[in-house]
Amino acid sequence: MTPRHSPRSTSRWRRLNIVAASAVVVASGMIIVSAVFLAPRAHSVDADSHPTDLAGNAVQFDGATPNPRASATPSGTGRFQAPSVGLDVPLGSLDVVDDELEPPGFTSAYWVRNLGVSPTDSANGTVFVVMHSLRNGGEGPGNALIDVDDGKARIASGASIVVDDVEYHVVSSETVDKGQISRDQSVWADAPGRLVVITCLQRPDGAPSTDNMVIEATRG
Repeated sequence: MTPRHSPRSTSRWRRLNIVAASAVVVASGMIIVSAVFLAPRAHSVDADSHPTDLAGNAVQFDGATPNPRASATPSGTGRFQAPSVGLDVPLGSLDVVDDELEPPGFTSAYWVRNLGVSPTDSANGTVFVVMHSLRNGGEGPGNALIDVDDGKARIASGASIVVDDVEYHVVSSETVDKGQISRDQSVWADAPGRLVVITCLQRPDGAPSTDNMVIEATRG
């Protein structure tokens, strides 16, 4: 079992860079993607890796790329499921490193190991899960959770979300400006039986996302 982590201080959250994913389909059919949670500098990635989205489209990072020290795993032993919107993807994990939080893949959800608690310890704190959504034709896990045209969550209040066989029910959703989310202590609160899912809210015009979608759910 992963040990529970202590809540972070307000000063730390003021430094955490959180900017939602964006992607654009170009003539070649490749999706160009910017960082889900934007890093201030670029990192090297494996040149032999060829990430794809849920539809099999090739995806390439457009700006900063994931920090290898995040030690991300794209799939663990569990699944992330939201049956009401047809989402069922592997549940991976990653760390916040240097105040950066950025999933490396586009077909998995990721729980954050050094925030809140692990899914197996969910009765004792908040489980934080992040995932990509993509724009202009890309299909990331987060796309199932957002209604781009209406600018709101697609998953409804009361809907079931299952994280590593633990069931939660959605209690709220809100859009949070990317420049403000790191200072929003209500998002990062550590409370028993709480789930927070973060992805980007894409824009109908296909321009880069400026807001994150934050979905909160509770166990049982």
